[in-house]
Formats: sequence, structure tokens, C-alpha cells
Amino acid sequence: MNGLGVVAALAAESRPLGAPGRGGKEPFPLADGTLLILSGVGPSAATEGARRLAAAGARALVSWGMAGALDPALAAGTLVLPTEVISPTGGVFATAPQWRERLSAALGAHWPVSFGRLLTSDEPLGSVESKAMAFRETAAVAVDMESSAVAEIAAAHMPFLAVRAIVDTAADPVPQAALAAMTADTGALRIGHLLAALARAPGELPALIRLAGRYRRARRALTAVARSGAFAAHLPQP
Repeated sequence: MNGLGVVAALAAESRPLGAPGRGGKEPFPLADGTLLILSGVGPSAATEGARRLAAAGARALVSWGMAGALDPALAAGTLVLPTEVISPTGGVFATAPQWRERLSAALGAHWPVSFGRLLTSDEPLGSVESKAMAFRETAAVAVDMESSAVAEIAAAHMPFLAVRAIVDTAADPVPQAALAAMTADTGALRIGHLLAALARAPGELPALIRLAGRYRRARRALTAVARSGAFAAHLPQP
């Protein structure tokens, strides 16, 4: 074990790290000694996942995965390495500056990186209007549903970092068909649910196709982080 604990909500988000796509709520080791837990979606699930990693011996925590853009300037595939994470209740948690800067230096020449604030929301922000409102009210550049919960567990005694890749831009509505068809534990699309949702709302098909392309860009960004070797290499030393 290298001391790094990673919380990913969904199996689909963890695959760039080399995870086997297994389920379960217990930490398991990756090839480089990193401990990974697939927490499920939302702050409560992420809190429990982070606690399990800490109990298993992690000495630094990362919230890993994908996010939606709030800042209109962010394109799909942009990596967000936030300086601060904002909780749903307005709490603010700082990320580890030297760790973040070293990772950015290793990646910035090859991939677009943003350091703006990251908002954690209790529920998906799927409409363009809800994203715009969150951007105005918080000045956060992106939104996810787990990072502040992981940051809060780390705040007392270990470094914390969030690594998020943008999927949907601020101008992209998230199709309700995609939300309805996605499983909460693995992030897999249930084809039957998807087809049924599209039958009810066929006008969402173009947005769904566009989102699939955005997802591929985000996955390539996370893969670039994982393959760089810089992720765990710059882990803060005790």
C-alpha cells in the first residue's frame, strides 16, 4: 500500500485507474498499491467510502471522477484540480496546494487544467438554468456530488485532492433519459430503461449523442492522469 486512498462514485469512473470494475463497498488495492473504493453516488455514500479508506490505512484522500461544468469557459475533457471544494451547506475545504501544483505541472503541458472552486451538490444539476444559478451564487467552475464529503473526512488529519474531468459543459442540458437509465452503484446504462425513456422523450436523442462524445473526452482526460504516473508519485510524504 502506498498510502493513497481514492473515492470514486462509479465503476465507470474508476476504470482509467485500472480498476477491474468490481462492486462492493470495501476498499481494494490497485496495481500500484493505491486503495480504491467505489462509494456510490452522493455525499452520504462518499462520506462512508472515505471513512472506510481511512480505517484501512489511507494517509491521503482523493475524490476522483467526472463533473459538470458551471463556468461557460470550460470545455468537455478539461481537468479540474480545484483549490477549494464547497459543500452543499456552504462549507469550504482547501485541497493540498503542493500536491495539486505538482500534479498540475506534470499534466498541464499535455491537458487543459482548471484550478477553480468545485461545488458539491446533493442532487444532479441537469439544466442549463440550474448550472448558471450555481455559477452565479458560488463562483464554482464545476459541480460533482461527492468531493466535499471526502474533503471533510480528510480535513482533520490528512491531505486531500480532487481530480475531476468535465463531461457536460455549462451549455449542455443533461438528458433525463440518461439519468433515468444509469445505475446508482456502477454508472452503467440500462439499455431497456434508456430506450423506454427515449420513447417517452425522443427529442432528447441529439443531446444524448452529444453527451456520449463529451463522456469520451472526459474519460481520456482521466486516463491521461492515471497513465502519467504523477498521480501517486507526488503523494505528500508524512
